Amino acid sequence: MDFFETIMFPFKWLVSVIMVGFHEGLSAIGMPEASGWTWTLSIIGLVLVIRAALIPVFVKQIKAQRGMQLLQPDLKKLQDKYKGKTDQLSRQAMAQEQMAMYKKHGTNPFSACLPMLIQMPFFFALFTVLAGISTARDAGEGIGAMSHQQVTQFDDSTIFGATLSASLLHGGEGNLTAVWILSIIMILAMTASQFITQKQIMAKNMSEEAMASPFMRQQKMMLYILPIVFGVGGINFPIGVLIYWTTTNLWTMGQQFFVIRRMPTPGSPAAKALAERRAAKGLPALPILGGKKEEAGDAAAAAAVAQAKGQRIQPQRKNRKKK
Repeated sequence: MDFFETIMFPFKWLVSVIMVGFHEGLSAIGMPEASGWTWTLSIIGLVLVIRAALIPVFVKQIKAQRGMQLLQPDLKKLQDKYKGKTDQLSRQAMAQEQMAMYKKHGTNPFSACLPMLIQMPFFFALFTVLAGISTARDAGEGIGAMSHQQVTQFDDSTIFGATLSASLLHGGEGNLTAVWILSIIMILAMTASQFITQKQIMAKNMSEEAMASPFMRQQKMMLYILPIVFGVGGINFPIGVLIYWTTTNLWTMGQQFFVIRRMPTPGSPAAKALAERRAAKGLPALPILGGKKEEAGDAAAAAAVAQAKGQRIQPQRKNRKKK
């Protein structure tokens, strides 16, 4: 067993345990054990378990993203301060001030990638499990918690005529036309859902300052690069892996839709829309995830709504001392 397999072994075992657990549960309620739909629902169940476990990490990711967006004006000032200074001492000083700024506000640029990084071992584990199905079947072995009988069932199972262990690049047993059609549809769904998720964040949940920041330029690049990377890589993914990744992308898209509508970033178009909806119902603006800057953003959004409606804000009367 090489180093990579040693690292991936516990993840492969956990992935197979969850899949087998869902498979046995679905079989117990009457679904056929050898059906491709039973195994497909088991893969979807795997996604639900992993993503539900990652909800606390997702909340931290939201806070970190908003912290980074609120920091953009300060980061811009820091970059202007050291603009044109290329000596080692200046670069070191800038890095130290930047790290101190991140620490003070409890955020860093890597927090946004945390959920994806945590998911990647499970993704690779599922990929190696499904890619090794045919080999394990020929060798008369199981994979992780999957027995040889379950490996054989999975290898023979199909949906719409395509086997779950087949891929666009390597084909597989069964109807190759069905494999091609289903793989292409799943790859398009996987990349489209990823693109839409990132696009709605940039279009609705970022302030004007964040949109004009260097960080935003990187985000725009990733908006197009990541779907292309996964789209090209998808030709090598077994259909079961494409089902997993498409399902997790749809989960992410739903999460982001909820967050953007209910807990938008202060100063963003979504925050102004939320303030308008609350003002229309006669409700006060709510602070979003706490913090003075966020409360100020909400107050600004509420003021913008009031101004748009033509309401005149009465000045507060100052108490005068009696003569």
